[in-house]
Amino acid sequence: MFENLQALPEDPILGLLAAFRADTATRKIDLGVGVYKDERGNTPVLKAVRAAEQAVLADQQTKTYLGPAGNEQFNALMTELVLGSKHTAVTSRRVRAMQAPGGCGALRLGAELLVTTGAKPTVHVSDPTWSNHGPLLSNAGLVLEKYPYFDARTGTVRFDAMLERLNALPAGDVVLLHGCCHNPTGADLSLDQWRKVADVLVQRRLVPYVDIAYQGLGEGIEADAEGARLIAATVPEALIAVSCSKNFGLYRERVGLLMVLTQSEAQTNASVSHVRKIARGIYSMPPDHGAAIVARILSDTKLTEDWRAELNAMRERMMKLRNAFSAALARTGKAEVAAAIANQRGMFSMLPLKPEAADTLREKHHIYMTRDGRINIAGIDQDLVDFLAESVASVL
Repeated sequence: MFENLQALPEDPILGLLAAFRADTATRKIDLGVGVYKDERGNTPVLKAVRAAEQAVLADQQTKTYLGPAGNEQFNALMTELVLGSKHTAVTSRRVRAMQAPGGCGALRLGAELLVTTGAKPTVHVSDPTWSNHGPLLSNAGLVLEKYPYFDARTGTVRFDAMLERLNALPAGDVVLLHGCCHNPTGADLSLDQWRKVADVLVQRRLVPYVDIAYQGLGEGIEADAEGARLIAATVPEALIAVSCSKNFGLYRERVGLLMVLTQSEAQTNASVSHVRKIARGIYSMPPDHGAAIVARILSDTKLTEDWRAELNAMRERMMKLRNAFSAALARTGKAEVAAAIANQRGMFSMLPLKPEAADTLREKHHIYMTRDGRINIAGIDQDLVDFLAESVASVL
């Protein structure tokens, strides 16, 4: 049976990481893998996470199953973090959450739920979007199309073109929106633009699918949730996929959740019953450890304060690196690119590079990034900012 299978190419991002580690150059920069890094190049365990983990282990009395919905305290507290406790979707009980194995698991659960409806909607994703959106959604049987989003020349959102495309979509189609810190571009919608998108969604009867994986790493916890909150307050139906990998640093624990919003409490409960069945048929139930850590943090005032302070420090560090890189690029004469990077937010920016230019940066300067020009701002070495800017400018 298996003799007919041929080896597939290695994941390009994981391949970059392997190549970087094998590179013996004394001066090298890894801007590829999308994880937060401190000034020493490490991805640390947050102090609040470590304290919460110790408390969870000390109090835990059993390892028995939780069920397909996962940790209900985690679900409730994360819903409050994303939407706010007084959000109309929460107070009307029109939204329910289910823990999932990471943001990826949440996205796939939502995709499977869309298939279960029998409506066969097309899912429209931004051009460009996160590379894993494609397989996560299409492998569930959904058809994907792109809507205009990013202008590589100016580094800004093609908002008029985006709205024009959304205004032409058929009712019942799904629009995937990045809640904040757009991956891979770092170019986000303004709150006014979110309002206009929400109006179009309602007018065209489109279903938003919001992917929010970086809350707290753009403008702050509350500001980064404004788009998702506005959408959930405006439309009758929505899906929201949430990841705790980046803002809690729980990458390997695979912590996420799917929120389902419908027109009534009864419809929401019915929809979630299908999500539970879907989860049961794929992985049965999610792992508890990471969700228990998040629940402990968000249910303890002191741990919440500590976590928010650490998250804010991470955000400020990335903003400092972003501004330093922008200033260094401006000194090379690349003012337009520099200004775009300064205006973008979150972990990523996308440089206007051809794939061959990215190859040159890797082979000649030992600077590693994906071939589409996406860079992880947290991977910038403060001591090598000028070297990075000069190298990038040489291939722009």
